[in-house]
This record gives sequence, structure tokens and C-alpha cells, in this order.
Amino acid sequence: MHKKLYPLVLLLSLSFAALAQQIKSPAEFLGYNLGDQFTNHYRIAEYFRYIAQASKNIKLVEYGKTNEGRPLLLAFIASDENIGKLDEIRQNNMKLAGIAPGGGSTAGPVVVWLSYNVHGNEPASSEAAMQTLYDLVNPANTQTQQWLKNTVVIIDPCLNPDGRDRYVNFYNSVRGATPDAYNQAREHMEPWPGGRVNHYYFDLNRDWAWQTQKEVQARLVYFNQWLPQVHVDYHEQGYNSPYYFAPAAEPFHKDITPWQREFQTTIGKNNAKYFDQHGWTYFTKEEFDLLYPSYGDTYPIYNGSIGMTFEQGGISAGLAVVTRGGDTLTLADRIEHHHTTGLSTIEMSSTYASKLLTEYKKFFDNNRTNPPGEYKTYIVKNENPDKLALLAQLLDKNGIQYGYGAGKANLSGFNYFNGKEEAFTAGDKDLVINAYQPKAVLLNVLFEPKTFIPDSNTYDITAWSLPYAYGLKTYGVKESVKPTSITLSTKAVDNAVAGRPYAFVAAWQSSKDVRFLAALMKQHIKVHYAELPFEAGGKKYAAGSLIITRSGNNTPDFEQKITQIATQNGTQLTTLTSGFVDKGADIGSGFVHVLRQPKVMLLAGDQVNSEQMGEMWHYFEQQINYPVTLVRLQDLNRIKLSDFDVAIFPDGNYGDLPVDKLQSWIRDGGKLIAVEDAVGALSGKGNFAIKRKDEKKDDKADAKSKGTIATYEERNRESIKSQVPGAIYKINLDNTHPLGFGFPKYYYTLKLSDEVYDYLGEGDWNVGTIKKDGYVSGFVGQKAKAKLVDGLLIGVQNMGRGSVIYFVDDPMFRSFWENGKLLFGNAVFMVGQ
Repeated sequence: MHKKLYPLVLLLSLSFAALAQQIKSPAEFLGYNLGDQFTNHYRIAEYFRYIAQASKNIKLVEYGKTNEGRPLLLAFIASDENIGKLDEIRQNNMKLAGIAPGGGSTAGPVVVWLSYNVHGNEPASSEAAMQTLYDLVNPANTQTQQWLKNTVVIIDPCLNPDGRDRYVNFYNSVRGATPDAYNQAREHMEPWPGGRVNHYYFDLNRDWAWQTQKEVQARLVYFNQWLPQVHVDYHEQGYNSPYYFAPAAEPFHKDITPWQREFQTTIGKNNAKYFDQHGWTYFTKEEFDLLYPSYGDTYPIYNGSIGMTFEQGGISAGLAVVTRGGDTLTLADRIEHHHTTGLSTIEMSSTYASKLLTEYKKFFDNNRTNPPGEYKTYIVKNENPDKLALLAQLLDKNGIQYGYGAGKANLSGFNYFNGKEEAFTAGDKDLVINAYQPKAVLLNVLFEPKTFIPDSNTYDITAWSLPYAYGLKTYGVKESVKPTSITLSTKAVDNAVAGRPYAFVAAWQSSKDVRFLAALMKQHIKVHYAELPFEAGGKKYAAGSLIITRSGNNTPDFEQKITQIATQNGTQLTTLTSGFVDKGADIGSGFVHVLRQPKVMLLAGDQVNSEQMGEMWHYFEQQINYPVTLVRLQDLNRIKLSDFDVAIFPDGNYGDLPVDKLQSWIRDGGKLIAVEDAVGALSGKGNFAIKRKDEKKDDKADAKSKGTIATYEERNRESIKSQVPGAIYKINLDNTHPLGFGFPKYYYTLKLSDEVYDYLGEGDWNVGTIKKDGYVSGFVGQKAKAKLVDGLLIGVQNMGRGSVIYFVDDPMFRSFWENGKLLFGNAVFMVGQ
């Protein structure tokens, strides 16, 4: 019998060996060893496509394309038994989460999702992704084949192909015949804006929850259809740092479960075992916390995964660099480290598959039966239908369930806008979000008025609550309230015209209305706005309302042209049959102003904050579809400013600005919009009236610290006393000024610094001002909090026929601060007309 079995075993062994030889390793396919050079993204994609053809254990999906047309790929790797049952496995995850009907089984395979190269100039991980893929599909690798028996692995080889190729193309264009390890060599000096960001200079690792970018939007469709049990986000940090892996640093959000904490440590210890064997250095529990909800580790955690960040030292390291310790760090080293943690994670996930699935089910069961947080229902008032619709779209993208109308009209809840518990009435068009649902943790994190911060030394912003970000009046209700409808009954836009209207009127209350104005201007249609509220035909119109008169647009197809543009933009028009109004200023009054079509310049280049510049670029091109010209800061002296009506200076480190040239242009009718540190760059220069507010001493803080001497160990703690790592403040807003049109008499700003300025003098306008009781949410150091009182945050200075607009804070932070987009639109189109 043994004699009969031996030939069969030999035959099977030879068959496996032959199959293994048919599948090329990355080195065999590319023609060089991984680490010898950087691989362009198209070659990475080619290797994944090659493996998909060569192996029966992989399914490759192109889930989208980048702004520059590069493919976004997902590889699903599973055993022979499971590769044909991927949709069944996915559906089982949805059942375990309670998103699909049925109980689901905890005996199925665990899903591990590995995300590589979200920051383009952290490129080692995409190289490692190819080696990890090969090891998983190689039938001769008995270890990985054993793990795949109860594990499905999903690999995204590059989340940011545009940024990666920007970096790789730079490096390949400047490297010599051999790598120069000297850390000041040109190949280690990446030019602006760097490869970290995507085409529009967004940090894709901070966009998971907000989904403002097309790469993230496409990926999250698949992520939320799978909701893996384990997710790893691969990064690189400064090349002098050793490797970082979980467990993460404090603060942890309070909704993170004990199991999610525990398994991070389990993974970390297994990683440490392999690193110890090789003598590689590493650290854990430092710097990278789990609080901000839009990271590649926290977003999966709030969606039931074990989410982790792994960081290899290597930014700007090229193919080789000498570190501060005198060692030479190579690309090959970086690849090997990432490859090791990838396999280690899969190993531990396979070992603990049953426990992972059991805890995963428990997470979602708790969500549906015992949701976290003080409030069990959130009711968002439908006072601004456009912004409410945008919020609903964000909830849809994140799989958060909601409806409209409440079963009981009279309720009591926490009013986000005044911070008080009060009685209120829920209307049938109000948005109702019940917390008893699968996404309860994510809902709580995104809506909680104040995030509990057990440790103030955080890596990112500490406040983001969506009611403030969208400017939507919201109530947190402690009881469970079910919506009466899952859809909102609304009238479709109907711009049919009867008769011959004197003028059309459109509302001005959201960025959607800015897009409509932009569309009209691009068609060279003359548009006016009302400086004062008015009433006509039994209807009330707010200040800022757009008015499109037949006069000045007297063409045969006037009605058809205006209504077509309005319908395309989802804008509801009303008609006026006369220029004589019932209340307020008539249409021909001096209080009704014509809007000029502005030519807009946006500063870019060295010393400009690329991410803020990028969010403005994205705003013009992708959100309101209006032309903008990008001009390098270093070219400002030689360009003809009179070619532009508006110049936007994003945050940046501005040196010597051509102050006289700028002031002359402004006096001749130009409009300068300065944001964050660009405001500081103008302070005290020429006739710019903006001045930093003198710091006031915090006597209580001084008294408390009197007689104490800070130790060296406490240096980081001491430094945060003056920090504002993203906190929400309520400020007074002059909504009678064009910069405040479309807003109530207040505005919620996201403060990222302790900067505050003196009030502007007579003849200028203090549009947004902060008082001593403005703090709402987020961490603010005690010295910074003492400083952030009684000053200017948003102002308009008149200068000749032009104006300067000062935004001390970024009004559109990461493009998720939706409420500020109208404010920015006012600055571009309304002010100074």
C-alpha cells in the first residue's frame, strides 16, 4: 500500500512544483529584485493582473480610477474552497453585522484587508504588496496555504496611484547611476507639493469618513460591502524612526471595545517576535492614537474591524539613506519589514479566526441592541434643505440608516446650537437618525457634541461633530425615536414658466447655490443680488437672494436658458412679474447689486500649504465648476495682477510679499482673500489694517503654575498648553454683510491655532468675532483658551475700490467643513460687488 501511495505523493509534489514555477515572483516578472528600484504604478497593476491570470486563487477587481486615470485595484485571495464563494462570504459578514437578513455564521473565514501606499511618497508598501501577494498565491508556500484555509485576504496595492507616481517619477528623474545615501542629496529633497497627496493635494488618510475624494468614494463602496474583521493601513514616517506597529497610543476613543484593544496587542506581540529574531528596532504605544474618525485605522475600528496603522521609517529615503544613527536604510529593508508585518497579521488572524468572528458579531449585536453614547436619536431640523440633503448623502456613503419625521412630534432633547436641554417639535421633513442600528458606533462618533479626550496629546483634530460642520440645527434625544418614513417627500424642481416673467429669483443658502451662480456666470448671464430682504408676490426673500432680470439678459430664449441651467443644478426658481415689490427695496433700487463675473487667481507653489490650496482648487473645479488660474507664489512679482479680479492666498509661509503692488491692485478694484497664516503675513504690512491681538495673561493658570518647574519629561505636555489641535468655536456673524449672506447671526468655526486679531477700525467690517463664551468642543490648551476671547476671526477691509477679506481659520477644512463653503463662496462672488 505504501508503494502505491508513494508515486501518487511524488506526482502531486511534482504537480505543485510545476504550478509554482508557472507563477513568477515579482523579481522574475519585473526583471529586478524588489528594492533595486522603485516600481511605477502601471507595472504594479500589470503584476497584479498577471497573477490574476496565473493563479486560480485570486479575483482582481478594478474599483475605480484616479483623477489622472490610473486604475484602483483590489485583489481577493482565498483558498481553493473559498475563492468561488466570495460573495457568500461577503454576505455572511453582512449578516453577522445585521445589515443583511439572517444570523450569519461565525464558522466562516475571517476577512483581512491590507491597504498600501495611501501617501504617495511612502512607497515601500506597494512594493511589499507584490511580494505578499506572491507568497499568498504560491502553492509551494505551505504556511500561507494553511492560513488561507480560514482567511480571505483583500489587498489594495496602492490607494494613491497619482501621488505615488508623482514621487517615483521625481526620484527616478534625479537619481544617479547608484543611490546617494547622503541625506542632503537632491534625490532626498522632494519638490512641492510632494507625492504624499492625491491629484488635488488631499491627504487621503484623513478622508475615510468624509469621502470628499473620488479614490476614497470608490474604495468605501467596497469596504462597506465587506466590513472586514481586520484592516491594516501601511505608512512610512521619517527615516530616522524605527518601525511602528500596534498597539496604538492613547487617546483611544471610549467606544473602542476591550477586544479591539486586546487584539491590537496580540498582533503587536507577534510582529515583535519576528522583528526580535532579525534584530530590527520598533516601537509601539506612541504618537499614533485612535480618536479622529477619518483615518485608515479608526474608521475601520468604528465599523467593527481591528484597525491598525503600521509605519516604516522611510519618507525621503529614496533607495538608500544614512540615518542619524549612522546606519544605511535601504528600500529593500523597508519592503522586508512591511512584508513581515503583513504575513504576521494574516497568521494571527488565521489563528484567532473564530474569536475574531465571534467578537465581530458581538460588536454589531451591541450596536443594534445597546448603542453607545448619551443620545439614542438625533433629529436634524430641515431648516436648510440643501445642506440637509448633503448630510443625508454623507450618511448614505457611510451606511448609516436614517429616515424622516418622528413618531411623536413633541420631544425634549439637547440643542446643539445653544447647549441646552429643551422641548421641541419634530416636523415630518426633519431627518431622524435612530441609534439602534449596525453603524451605531460610527454614528455616535460623528454626532457626539463633545468627544471625550482622556489624553490631550493627540495626533489630529479633536472636534468634528457633523451638526456644527454642516451648520444644521440638531437635537440629541435620549429616547429611541423611530422615523415615520425612510424617504423624504419633496416636490421635484419645477421651473415651468407661465407668461413673460420680469425676473427670476433663486435662494442663496448653500454651496449648491454657489454652483448655480457659477453656471450662470459661465454663460455670461447677468445676475444681481438683494442686499436687503424683500417681499414680493406673497413670498419672502432673504438678503443675498439671486435675481436674474430680463433687463440686461434680453434674449429671445431668456426663459428657456435660465430655467434649463436652474433645472440642471437642481435649483428651484420663483418668478417676479414686476420690479415693484411689496416690502423692501424694488428690483431697480441701489440695494440690488449686479454681480461681476470674477477672474480668480489661486496661489500655489513653494511655501504655500498644498493641502489647503488643494481643497480650494477642488472646490472650484469639482464642486462649483468655475474656472480658477493657479499661479506660483514665486511668480507673483512678474504677473499682471490686473488680469484678475480675485486673488486667493491660502495658508502658507509667506516671506517678502510685493506689498505695494498688491495694495495698488486692490485700490484699483481687486479683491484679496487671505486665509490662516496668509493673514499673519499681511499683519503690520503697508496699509493692511489687520493686527494680531495682544496676548492676555491667564492669571489663574499663572497662579497654578507659580513655584513649579517643568521637568524635561513633561516637555510635550507643557507645549500643548498653547495648542489648538482642531476645536469648535461659536462666533458672532454679521449676516447683514455680504460675507455673511445665507447664515444666521452665528457661525461654527474649526479653530486650528490660537490666532485671534484686533477688531478692524471704522470703515471696515468685523464680520466674524469671537467672545469669551465661544468655546464649544475639542481640546484647547489653557494658554490658548485664555487668548481666544474678544477678537476678530473674519473681517473685511475696504481699500480704495477693492477689499481684503481675512479668514483667520480655514473655512473649508479638508472639504468636510460643509458650512464654510458658502462663506468662501460669499468671499469670492458677493463681497465688493
